[in-house]
Amino acid sequence: MTEISAGMVKELREMTGLGMMECKKALAEAGGDLRKAEELLRIKSGAKASKAAGRVAAEGVIGAYLSPDARLGALVELNCETDFVAKNDEFLAFAQSLAETVATQNPRDLTELASPKTEQRRQALVQKIGENISIRRLRRLQAKGRLALYLHGTKIGVLVDFEGADEVGKDLAMHIAFAKPAYLAKAEVPADIVARERDIQAARARESGKPAAIAAKMVEGALSKFLGEITLLGQPFIKDDKQSIEKMLAARKARVNAYAFLVVGEGIAKNVH
Repeated sequence: MTEISAGMVKELREMTGLGMMECKKALAEAGGDLRKAEELLRIKSGAKASKAAGRVAAEGVIGAYLSPDARLGALVELNCETDFVAKNDEFLAFAQSLAETVATQNPRDLTELASPKTEQRRQALVQKIGENISIRRLRRLQAKGRLALYLHGTKIGVLVDFEGADEVGKDLAMHIAFAKPAYLAKAEVPADIVARERDIQAARARESGKPAAIAAKMVEGALSKFLGEITLLGQPFIKDDKQSIEKMLAARKARVNAYAFLVVGEGIAKNVH
């Protein structure tokens, strides 16, 4: 029998928001497979889909750059070991310069970004500060319309390519920082994710014991709600949750072409001493 550790139970609790005993039982039933255990809990207990952003852990900052004409922008996640270092002026300046390099030089990936000059500067900081410093992720946007940039402190950075009034760009960027949509529109959600969610909702509908016709409607309704929650256009607007982002944009005769965001430490497990 697979041993279920306290750490596994804790992670499943964070993913689902359910009780310790429920999570332990689901893990035992799933043979220690976290993903299967999550599916079991969603079927039996109606737990919401997990959000990786809820497990933010590592320290660091988001460096950001926006060109003067607001047509080109970039975000870079720079990590360190403590929040104290994340407030260091030289560390912040390095993050900022990395974002400008990404925007203006368009490196293909982190390897290309880590030029000899960049690596020399990183190593000099490591030696001076005494902590491990790593460049983790980058995002770059070339606008079809123009870009709005929003920084929530130094921990969340958002770029939005939009068309419309300046206020629309600001509202969209702030909404994305809060709601963290995984996709822009329903058509962009990968087929395997849709299929997995449909299977989960079908299993829940069967458990309900409702007649087939009602169960089918339950599945479609739940699937539509799920897609709305994970897509920017389908999400309720944070300033007015009675209308979706799509409806808000239509009312303001505006549109969103693309977006990018980074959250410091997203998906990294923090060491607990």
